[in-house]
Amino acid sequence: MPTAAQSDTLAPERLDALDAFLIELNRASAAAILPLFRADHGLENKGGEQGFDPVTLADKNAEAAIRALIAERFPSHGVIGEEYGDDRPDAEFVWVIDPVDGTRAFIAGLPVWTTLIGLRFQNRPVLGSIGQPHIGELFIGHAGASRLIAGGRETPLKVRACARLDEAVIATTDPALFGDGVEGEAWRSLRAATRLARLGCDAYAYAMVAMGTLDLVVETGLKSWDIEPARALVAGAGGQVTDWRGETIGGDGGQMLIAGDPACLAAASALLSPAARP
Repeated sequence: MPTAAQSDTLAPERLDALDAFLIELNRASAAAILPLFRADHGLENKGGEQGFDPVTLADKNAEAAIRALIAERFPSHGVIGEEYGDDRPDAEFVWVIDPVDGTRAFIAGLPVWTTLIGLRFQNRPVLGSIGQPHIGELFIGHAGASRLIAGGRETPLKVRACARLDEAVIATTDPALFGDGVEGEAWRSLRAATRLARLGCDAYAYAMVAMGTLDLVVETGLKSWDIEPARALVAGAGGQVTDWRGETIGGDGGQMLIAGDPACLAAASALLSPAARP
C-alpha cells in the first residue's frame, strides 16, 4: 500500500483506504467488461449524424457497476462519467470515470483498451488508475508513489530518462484527430523530430510512460475523464501531465502532453506550443 502523504489535508491513512477502494472499483468494472470482450457486446453508435462514436454494453455496465459501488460505500462523493454524466461534480471528493477508454480497440478485439478512474479531492487530482483486466494489469497511484499490480506482484513505476527528442519514443491515438491545420503541422513536426511513433494505444500509452517504455504521449480533443486518471498516476512515477505549452493542465480536457523526462517535455512543448489553444 502507498505510504507517502498526498497533501497536508488528506491523511495518508485515508489515502490508503481510498487506494484500496480504487482496486475494488477496478475489480467491479472488470467483472462487467470481460464477459463482453471479443463477444456480443451490444455495439451502438451514439454519434448519430456527427459520425461514428461507438458505445457498448461494456461501457454502460462497467460505469453503472462503478457508480453503484461508490454510492454504497461513499454516498457523499460526486461522480463524473462518460456514459451517465455528472452527479455532484462540486463535492469534496469526485470520481472521474471512463469505463472503457479505447472503445474502438475494444470492438476490434485489441487488448489496449483500459478502464480509467481518477479521484479529485477539493478539486485536485489525488489518485488515479489505468486498468487492463484482460492482460491482468492495474497501474495505480498518487503523487507520492505509483505502482503496477500484475501477476500477484506490485512493482514501482518510474519514468525513464530521455532528454533528447531524437531518442524519444512517442505515441498518439490517431494523427487524423489533429487535422490538417496548425495542430496537424505541430504533430508532424514533433513526429519528424523523434525516433519512433506508435499509434492507436489510447490511454494504455499513458501507462507506458509511467512504466518507462514510452517517453511522450500527445493528444487533443480530450474530455475530463480522458485526462484526470493520468494526472496523479503519472506524477507518482516521476512524470508530468501538461497542456501543449508545457503548463499545468486542468481537469476539463483539451490538448494534453504526457512526458517522463522534463527536458523531453520542454523540447516537445516548444514544437507544440504554436498550436496550443487558449
